[in-house]
Amino acid sequence: MAKVLTESQFQSQIVSKYVDVIGEKLDGKIHSFSDEWFAQAENLIKPKAPIRDATKFTYAGAWYDGWETRRHNEQEADWVIFKFGVSSANLIGCEVDTAFFNGNHAPAISVEAVQVYNDSELEKLGEKDWETVIPKTECGPSQKHFFARDKLTEKNYTHARLRMYPDGGIARFRLYGHVVPITKDTSEVVDFASVKNGGVAIKVSDQHFGTADNLLLPGRGHDMSDGWETKRSREPGHTDWVVIRLGAPAHLQKIVIDTAHFRGNFPQKVNVKGTSVKNENDIDSAEWVTIIPDSKTSADKEHEFSVKDTKAFSHIKVTIIPDGGVKRIRAFGVKA
Repeated sequence: MAKVLTESQFQSQIVSKYVDVIGEKLDGKIHSFSDEWFAQAENLIKPKAPIRDATKFTYAGAWYDGWETRRHNEQEADWVIFKFGVSSANLIGCEVDTAFFNGNHAPAISVEAVQVYNDSELEKLGEKDWETVIPKTECGPSQKHFFARDKLTEKNYTHARLRMYPDGGIARFRLYGHVVPITKDTSEVVDFASVKNGGVAIKVSDQHFGTADNLLLPGRGHDMSDGWETKRSREPGHTDWVVIRLGAPAHLQKIVIDTAHFRGNFPQKVNVKGTSVKNENDIDSAEWVTIIPDSKTSADKEHEFSVKDTKAFSHIKVTIIPDGGVKRIRAFGVKA
């Protein structure tokens, strides 16, 4: 059975340690689905919270910001297959949000996964090829549900299938796991902060206007909404910060702080520290080494800083002074 967690438990045990591997902002995709008569499956992976407009109707019926199928499904379940936005991942848990679906929500769900590196092979799969990640579990109307496994799956998967029994609606679906990137030559310089290479923002001082996980996304984004932005500080000496677990311990060569789209609210200065811990529970008492001292930043620009320290680091801590917004953080180096 899957564990049912509270939202605060799920945030601390799952969200802060793992990655939503199917999310739209991570380039997750809908591969296929059984039905989407009332509302489209692509809504499931949208990053923003669902909304409701009870006055809005379409040719199919009432408009919903989610995935909704026809009534009276003659099969056991309706389903959606997702292609991960990362090369592969070990899976740990999921969030199922039935917001605004009341009387037409999914009564139960399950999650399965498969490792297939060529999408064309999906059509050849039989039921026995799909491996259970979250077994069939009941859902209620218009609420968030948080399900987790006792431990990560041993296999790293590339695609997942959400089944709802027998039909109905789900607003959003998040699937969390540990990213397993494509094996790279250990001498190759890569961005170890990138979510595509296993980077995770594990701790953050504040994320009032934009979440810290955005810092590790590919590309430079499209506006301020897909960056990290903190509240305006009013106390002298205030700073904000984020701790990033690198995809693997690495000898860093270059840090990039990108303030793209932050033009009147970029930080005045930044600094970067590094540490190496074997047990992440020790991160609060870790000894941090300054690898980039306080450095002036400016609007809408990629700032590159060379790292002179040759130690291997497992985590970096980026501090913004006193507050503001950052679009992306890159940490280039070679695997230790």
